[in-house]
Amino acid sequence: MKNKGEVKELASLFAAFLKLGLFTIGGGYAMIPQMQHLAVEEHGWLTDEEVVDCIAVSQSLPGIIAINMATYIGRKLYGMKGAVCATVGVVIPSFVIISLIVLVLGAIGENPWLQGAFLGVKAAVCGLILVSAVRLGRQVLRTPFQWVLMLGALAAIAFAGINAVWVILAAALLGIIYSSIRSGKEVR
Repeated sequence: MKNKGEVKELASLFAAFLKLGLFTIGGGYAMIPQMQHLAVEEHGWLTDEEVVDCIAVSQSLPGIIAINMATYIGRKLYGMKGAVCATVGVVIPSFVIISLIVLVLGAIGENPWLQGAFLGVKAAVCGLILVSAVRLGRQVLRTPFQWVLMLGALAAIAFAGINAVWVILAAALLGIIYSSIRSGKEVR
């Protein structure tokens, strides 16, 4: 009986991520608001704070953030079986759709209607990414120190052209120093 229940839970996890992968246009960062809705509001798998941790871990790992998040959530819920089910579920739609597009795109790639559709989709994806950034900012940016780090990172990447890896490493180091100083003051 326990095994049958586990199979049902894993199938439900797979189906939820399959649906997410099938109906979310833009992938990656554009999936974050939908994944947050799925994990927090729809299923109650994670809290908002756990989603922020999931995003931070998934962003810092190599690979596509949406796949990393699905793997993280599946692993947290049901171990390695959950990680596999969630990951395969979110990947299958993209794999199938991309395979079909490659077959068809060669024949209709210069179609003005298709070009117009891609233009609209790209703009919508930018909006989805902005929504993710605003939601994440509301959850994370609570202190002046965090705001200064965020603005500094934005300036370093957008205006100074510094590689994001160096900015993240510098922010982590500054966070460690800041936390050490704060904890030292609290002990006294």
